[in-house]
Amino acid sequence: MKHKKRNKKLYSVYVKKYIKYFILAPIFMILEACGEFILPYFSAKIINIGASNNNIVYILQMGALMAVIAILMLIFGVLGAKYAINGSVRLAGDLRNDMFKKIQQFSYSNLDEFSTGSLITRITNDTSQIEKFTQTLLRSVFRSPVMMIGAIIMAFRLDSNMALSVVAIIPFLAISISLIVTISAPRYTKMQNSIDTLNLNVEESLTNEKVIKSFVQEHYQERKFRKINDNLVQKSKSALKVMLLMRPVTFLATNIATLLLVWTAGKKVMVGAVEIGTLIAFITYLSQILNALNIFANIAIQASRAKASDKRVREIFSAKIVIENDKTQNSYIENNDGKIEFSKVNFKYNQNSPSNDLENISFTVNSGDFVGIIGPTGSGKSTLVSLIPRLYDPESGEIFINDLNIKNISVKSLRKDIAIVLQKNTLFSGTIAENLRWGNETATLEQMREACKIACIDDFISSYPDGYDQFIEQGGKNLSGGQKQRICIARAILKNPKILILDDSTSAVDTITDASIRRYLKESMSGVTKIIITQRISSIIDADKILVLNNGKIVGMGDHKKLINSCSIYKEIYDLQNNNIEKTDENTISENNKNEKNIQKKNKISKKLKDLQITKSTKTVKNRRNKDGK
Repeated sequence: MKHKKRNKKLYSVYVKKYIKYFILAPIFMILEACGEFILPYFSAKIINIGASNNNIVYILQMGALMAVIAILMLIFGVLGAKYAINGSVRLAGDLRNDMFKKIQQFSYSNLDEFSTGSLITRITNDTSQIEKFTQTLLRSVFRSPVMMIGAIIMAFRLDSNMALSVVAIIPFLAISISLIVTISAPRYTKMQNSIDTLNLNVEESLTNEKVIKSFVQEHYQERKFRKINDNLVQKSKSALKVMLLMRPVTFLATNIATLLLVWTAGKKVMVGAVEIGTLIAFITYLSQILNALNIFANIAIQASRAKASDKRVREIFSAKIVIENDKTQNSYIENNDGKIEFSKVNFKYNQNSPSNDLENISFTVNSGDFVGIIGPTGSGKSTLVSLIPRLYDPESGEIFINDLNIKNISVKSLRKDIAIVLQKNTLFSGTIAENLRWGNETATLEQMREACKIACIDDFISSYPDGYDQFIEQGGKNLSGGQKQRICIARAILKNPKILILDDSTSAVDTITDASIRRYLKESMSGVTKIIITQRISSIIDADKILVLNNGKIVGMGDHKKLINSCSIYKEIYDLQNNNIEKTDENTISENNKNEKNIQKKNKISKKLKDLQITKSTKTVKNRRNKDGK
């Protein structure tokens, strides 16, 4: 119900906030429009009375009055445009802010519903369409009817029969515009969806530029982009070609109305029943009426496009937040405990899927334990840990932290004491210190160094001339995979969490550094519950508890010794990795032996060279002495 109410009152909130602009803009535009239909009336008077009677004084008086009206129209027009622009821009700015705020509240399930490109388009392009339409409304929606109605009234005042020939064309134009708008509206929706696809492709291509180049797939990406771009062109043409009918229809109406007017007024002018000034005024009024209808047509064009954008914007606001930060104040911070318990937890990403992605997950982790999670790719390891900070909620079953159901803990409090380093290491453009302070906004340089020492990255950062003020490019492009991982780990450590989750976060780090990180974590964060997802058994061999997952189920649980004897999958992984290590060691030994032999050969050669050089230098000295003696 909240979302429906919010949708109904979506724009009224902004209108109330900037009511001054939304009132003054139309008032000034209406005042300007009044001058539009008053001027032709005085113009007719000048011709019919002043010019025909050669009354210079009357002409000057009317001319001065028209000049004053024109100046006032200019002032009113400028003020109206100023307030219209202010109102529309401020509305769009607040709308963008609220959309972004709503997206920040999205859970992972909500984000799965929208692509990144679609969200970007909705915040930027769709909001811009609404801004343009709002500005057009403020400047024209009241001005045009006033100008048209005023022109019709003044035309009837001059000559009712001639006025009928002008008014007769209005129903034809109104019906034509309605049909054009009705046909074009759904086409604009398709066009906006095509813009979504284009933005997503551009974002994906630019983000993965290095991968594209390394696989020499530039031509493939160009073909892919061309196909998507051509689709957008077709959708745009489909929408716009309907709107192209608007101008020819308007011109047709103008010509028909002009012919009717000339036919009606021509004879009257010839017999002196209608004065020439009146005819000129009628032509001006005809132009004003048709101009007002043209403005209505433009409003209708923008309305059809803004309607499509409005629908997409409302979809953001109407999206139900799956995991809301409820009003409960329960927290496990006070007890300083990171105990975790899963009780018969089931979960699936797709509600229509016949099977669960996690099936009957039950286990308990004591506070301060070191827990390892291992299993084949796609076994549900990352899914399992994403349930702990409520990035997703389970279909059934319960999860407890410090003996409290996590659904009874405020989301903010829950996530405050859980630090998670995801598989995809995300760094933002800015300095290393700025990225680290995501973990702790008030962290001192000493605290950052301490966290980086635990993550085995302090020496590397200190090697930079700017140290912790070294600039990181967007996404950490100027860092290696291992360096990004370790900075992300340091950022998580700075959070001073009760539970630390590392989701395959040392995959790009060598085994020696990996072991050092684990040793430092054990020594420096002994009271913190540590959960490590990994593909290396060596990374979790000394864990207090190891969970082995396969096809979304726990197929083994215990320490290393127990699993070697009781879990076939764990033993298979261990044997494969152990054999590889032994082979690697053998290769290393043979390679070292080769290196030693090569070094010995080099030493012998260098020794011979030195002996030759000494012999040559001795002979040279003797020859010089002999010459000197001679």
